[in-house]
Parts: sequence; C-alpha cells; structure tokens
Amino acid sequence: MAQKPDIKELKKKAVSIRKDILKMLTLAGSGHTGGSLSIVDILIVLYYYEMRNDPKDPAWPGRDRFLLSKGHACPALYAILAEKGYFDKKDLAGLRKFGSRLQGHPQIGLAGIEISSGSLGQGLSIANGMALAARLDKSDTRIYCLMGDGETNEGQVWEAAMTASHYELDNICAIIDYNKLQIDGFCCEVKDMGSYLDKWKNFGWHVIETDGHDMEKLIDAFDKAKTIKGVPTVIIAHTIKGKGVSFVENRVEWHGVAPKKEEYERAIRELDEELGRL
Repeated sequence: MAQKPDIKELKKKAVSIRKDILKMLTLAGSGHTGGSLSIVDILIVLYYYEMRNDPKDPAWPGRDRFLLSKGHACPALYAILAEKGYFDKKDLAGLRKFGSRLQGHPQIGLAGIEISSGSLGQGLSIANGMALAARLDKSDTRIYCLMGDGETNEGQVWEAAMTASHYELDNICAIIDYNKLQIDGFCCEVKDMGSYLDKWKNFGWHVIETDGHDMEKLIDAFDKAKTIKGVPTVIIAHTIKGKGVSFVENRVEWHGVAPKKEEYERAIRELDEELGRL
C-alpha cells in the first residue's frame, strides 16, 4: 500500500481547493456550489494517496481511472486536476465560459478527464466496461466511480450494480457522495430508498460506510476496498452538502447556485479562519 500521507497537509490542501472552487463559481456566475464542496475530501484522498496517476502522462496505460458520474460537481475535479498539474491553474477562471475547455460538465479532451459525464446514472455502467477491459488486458488498473446519492434514484445505476456483482468486478470501487440532498430537497423525501447499506449488500456488493470528510477514515476505507476479492466494493461516504461554508452547508437552495461577490468574500473569510486552526 502507498505510504500514508501527512493528514495535516491534506486538510490544508482541502481548504485551498474549496477556495478555488468558490472563486471559479463566483467568476462564472453559475454552477453547483453545494455538491462540489461536499466531495473535496474524497477527491483529495483519491488523487494524493489512493490512485496511480501521472499529470505528466495523463494517458499512461497503468493509471487508475476516476469517473465523476455526478458531473455537475466538476469544479471540484477541475480544481484538483489543476492543483496536481494536469493543466494550468489560470484555466480555472474559464469555468463555464464560451470556448473554454472547462465546461459545466466534464468533457473528454481535457487532461485528466476520462469520460464526458453529467447525464446522471451512467458512470457505473461505464466503470463496468473499463473494469472488464482491464480484466481482458490482465491489467491491475482500478476503476473509481463517484456518484451522488440522489443520482442513485436512476434505475440504470442498479442495472450496473447487478452487472458488476454478476461479473465479480472487484477492480471497481464505487463511492457515494451521501450528502442526503438533491435538487428537489432531501433525498428521503424525494424518493425514500430505505437502508442504503442493505440495498448495496443485497445487490452483491461489499459495503464500507465512513465519514466522507475524515481523511484518515477515508484512507482506511480505500485501503480496505483494495483487499476485497470476488465482489465490487462501494464506499458510502457520509458528507455535508456545502461542506466548509456555514451558510451553504445542508441548504438545498445552494444546488446549482453560485456565490455572489459578498457571499464569496464571507466564505473565504471562513475558510481562512479554518486554515488558521490547522
């Protein structure tokens, strides 16, 4: 397993990434604030610990693959990719601008982007195809697919879940951004799916529940996932929509809304205060 990283440095990086996300969205005047902020810690652990990835060679055949099925949260992914050196951080200012490579949903052609996503429910099916291809190639590549909890209302997700289980795709690790909110409100009110843990178990998956903002627990969850053989693994990561900004956290009205200038400045002050406590 990879050497354990400096948790304090990862936490600092997460604050920096959240600041980048807020700046991008404020400049764009549109985008998804809450769902981008909730996945930052997951992405930090994936890109700075868990996954084999090489910004200098984005098409390296030996890389692990990351699929952002909830494509509307791409500001978080763009900020991570720029921080890693896949492209210049100056490009972040072009989010959602005409002619920019950084559109409102990820598109193939930008370094580090594996799939064009955003039509919800499709990511896990694509992950299955990549996992089967890796098996045929006798490759030890792992496939990581991040989905939203509201996204799993889509029936295609469960068809893909059955397929992954049937073919024993243990090179897939799905992650659920379990922030319990979607565009129309709380997930349990829009469509109550019962016990999430039991549902995935019943579809033949190994299930790991963890705190999606605790770096050490996320590292332990990914370490455990790699040891599971014969079945795919899903990490149900309990998160807070809008994590890191008090007036955005757990507020459904921040789905698909960007900060105004004064809101941006207030949010940055909060994050700077958090950074000072680290």
